[in-house]
Amino acid sequence: MRFNFDVYDRDIEQRRSVTPKDEVEWVPLQNHPIFTPISATSDHASTTAALPRNLVAWDGASRIYFWDLDKQCLHRISIRLGEPQPTSVLAASPTKVLQADKQLNFVVHKISINRNGSALLLAGSDHLCVMYLYGRNSTEENAIICRTVTVGSEIYHDGSNAIRMLQVSWHPYSETHLGILSSDSVFRLYDLSSDLVLPEQEYYLQPVQPGGSRNATSICPVDFSFGGDHLWDRFSVFVLYADGSIYILCPVVSFGSVYKWESILEIHTDAHTYGLKSGHSTAVSNSSLAISWLEATFPELAHQEAEGADLSMLRAHPYALFDASLSLQGPLRRVCHGRNEDLAVRGAECEGRAVSFLYNLVSKDSVFVTAWSGGQLQIDALADEIQPVWSVGSPLRLRVDSNNQILGLAMICESIEGKLPIVKLDEPLDHTIWLGHSPPLLRLAIVDLALPRKTDSGYVIMLFFDPLMPERLFSLHDGGIDSIVLHFLPFTSQTTGKDETMRTPSVHPVLSTCQGETSMQSPLCGFVSLWDSFGYSWTVGVTDSRECIVLEMKTWNLLLPIHVDMEKKSISSEEQKERDAPDVISKELLIGPKAVLLPQASPNLRSVAADSIEGRQTLHQYFKLFHENYVEYAHKVHFEIKHHGPHLKRIIDDQHARLVGVEQNLQKVEDKQLRLEERIDRATQVHNLLEQRLQRLRNLPGAHKKPLSRAEREFKSELDHFTGVELDALYSSIDAVAARLRRHTQSSKDNVSNRQRQISAKKDLAHDAHISQLKSSLEKISLVNSENSKKLKIVESELKSRESSRF
Repeated sequence: MRFNFDVYDRDIEQRRSVTPKDEVEWVPLQNHPIFTPISATSDHASTTAALPRNLVAWDGASRIYFWDLDKQCLHRISIRLGEPQPTSVLAASPTKVLQADKQLNFVVHKISINRNGSALLLAGSDHLCVMYLYGRNSTEENAIICRTVTVGSEIYHDGSNAIRMLQVSWHPYSETHLGILSSDSVFRLYDLSSDLVLPEQEYYLQPVQPGGSRNATSICPVDFSFGGDHLWDRFSVFVLYADGSIYILCPVVSFGSVYKWESILEIHTDAHTYGLKSGHSTAVSNSSLAISWLEATFPELAHQEAEGADLSMLRAHPYALFDASLSLQGPLRRVCHGRNEDLAVRGAECEGRAVSFLYNLVSKDSVFVTAWSGGQLQIDALADEIQPVWSVGSPLRLRVDSNNQILGLAMICESIEGKLPIVKLDEPLDHTIWLGHSPPLLRLAIVDLALPRKTDSGYVIMLFFDPLMPERLFSLHDGGIDSIVLHFLPFTSQTTGKDETMRTPSVHPVLSTCQGETSMQSPLCGFVSLWDSFGYSWTVGVTDSRECIVLEMKTWNLLLPIHVDMEKKSISSEEQKERDAPDVISKELLIGPKAVLLPQASPNLRSVAADSIEGRQTLHQYFKLFHENYVEYAHKVHFEIKHHGPHLKRIIDDQHARLVGVEQNLQKVEDKQLRLEERIDRATQVHNLLEQRLQRLRNLPGAHKKPLSRAEREFKSELDHFTGVELDALYSSIDAVAARLRRHTQSSKDNVSNRQRQISAKKDLAHDAHISQLKSSLEKISLVNSENSKKLKIVESELKSRESSRF
């Protein structure tokens, strides 16, 4: 077979002709032509005003992706970090344009790239597509055409828009798995490599028993997050509800995801050490279930001694306990310091409802951040480790292939019944570990972002952690971007040996879009945090008007403690005044001449003549001492007074000018005093008129209303809370239930129609047999009837004969 190199060269040249190398120009990212400011479209602004948006993504290396709402395309921007200056960010111009191979009939609100940079999700409120970033070039459209697929078309794209996607996220340990939390209180995992329609795993969340709660926000999920690389956190899914309560699903593992051998071995050993060897039967049962699940999901654990293989990574196999479903652990309560108090999760500490959730692992601490619509951030940390909990006796549904291999599973996850125990800090380890208790929360801080008040549904706040500095997080809202740095983490501070007191987080505004009490017309629609291997960090924000903002973030000195010298004595006000006061005459002159120590004289000094040699020597010595001290001191005084005159004159002139200013101010005060007296008189007259009007209003019928009692005020506050927060949650729940009912009705109709088809196919074969059976049955019935009629005639004749014999 002969290969045509000419055609191959032309294909390569055609592919490179989209963006030739000699035309690439490197410009600062904020000055890139793609970010030329334009007027924001009102349609997009109105439709996405109440939805969180992020149209910018970074692959973690050298490419930034930006979704163009107007052209419905994706821009791939190549960047250089730290060139030519260490703090600069350069971008290649022109950009690569990536287009979907099909028409997208929805508005994209969020884009996110998977961990290996091969696929990017395009999420709307009720649509979800995945674009594979390696496609074919198109010379006609001057773009790269990328394969784009729709995920969950039968559930989210049925046309009724009743089931909304609340959050979509890539699985951290798989390139092909997506997690979706929807408004029907179901968490689904999709495997893009096997099935785009049916989910691989479905978890129907039931935080409370039916009819067990009067709070609508307690049954409406808002957001979720996958766990980090720490013990059982890597198999956990954290779900946030509208009332601020947090629940845990553990273990949840995507089929085929890859994990480190050391991490799986650590939790396997922990279950053997602290679970199976425990003296509590519940701990032994829970740990044995966890061990069996681990050894079935990762078969290498059970065969590690037999094989003796040195493995670095393990792949999860499809497995599920057939007679048990996952328990919905929660709601997570705050830890108690020995006091008997109700520590249930309450939303009264923050205003509004919970709108977003963020999990991050900072060294040894699992940190939770909950954003509220009132503009507050609630920061907590787990005070104990997470363990898996199953509900035995609650079977799940499995979907298998012809070889009995698990393709998918579905289960109902109910919250643990009964009153949750209050976990105390001074409890021993044997009383909490592997007993099925939900881990408690340790409150770190509540941060008020001080956003302008809103009369509508409140703010939509998005949360991001800094990948370079995990102690810092960013909050994106209508007012701009804020940076919050955590200075105290309980387990991290303990392991590093720092005996520090609990410090509150520091809040710094990074970018403000507020002008007074109102926000500007072009809020942020995209945010991403960049960093390089040299420790430099940047934040990139994009507005609706296509304006790009690049800010360098400082990282090296944010966590340094503030040192205060407690031994240094405080300076009194008098000493401070003495220090600040200018020197009119030096203190040396005010002290006077130095004391002169006279030389020791002989006892016969009075008898010595002045014109003698000894007398002259003594007088010369005394004159020398007098000249060195008193005459020089007099010269210093003369020089100081002579040359200090202009300085004294300046001081006097300055004081005179200040005196004139004070006199002018006094004159202004006297002038204003008259006007103030007139205004006070007018205010007094107005006050009297208002009192008269108030008295007349009090005399009107129906004006004598009693003030609301305490119970009435509480009931009014509950009504206001229900109107502002719970009513929307109730509407969304009703829509979700109606959608699930329609799906169930449609599926039942399909099942009935399928059964009718099967029955009709079998009717033709058994029709003759049924007819013959009916004929035989009719013949038997006719014989029985004839016999019964004969017997009836005999009875009637016998009765007639007896009656005739009586008469």
